[in-house]
Amino acid sequence: MYSEKVMDHFQNPRNVGEIEDASGVGTVGNAKCGDIMRIFLDIDEEGRIVEAKFKTFGCGAAVAASSMATELIKGKTIEEALQVTNKAVMEALDGLPPVKVHCSLLAEEAIHAALWDYAEKHGIVIKGLNKPKSDIHEEEDASGIL
Repeated sequence: MYSEKVMDHFQNPRNVGEIEDASGVGTVGNAKCGDIMRIFLDIDEEGRIVEAKFKTFGCGAAVAASSMATELIKGKTIEEALQVTNKAVMEALDGLPPVKVHCSLLAEEAIHAALWDYAEKHGIVIKGLNKPKSDIHEEEDASGIL
């Protein structure tokens, strides 16, 4: 049912924890399943993500998606991190079962929410970044993805 990568990131998650005085923090959830994901970013003066951590309350797929998402954005610029989609997270995990696709959507939205928080704290606009939704099922209903 789950790929070896999903199981590895669930059993040995990378980047778990919080960043004190984080540059940006994003929290999103899915009211239908109860998953809650929070991503913390430390962004340097050049706009590069030097550290990314997460805290997730949810199923194994949500933990794995959080872990992989933080791995994918570390070292990237804000613009590069904005391009990390739920599809990229799923592909990096060698796929997720259809009933767990929402976990990768949560990861994408949590990244966007953390970048949004960073932009608001610094009074900047990040091109292509829209205000994130706090509950991911709003997106599902609007897009028909799930």
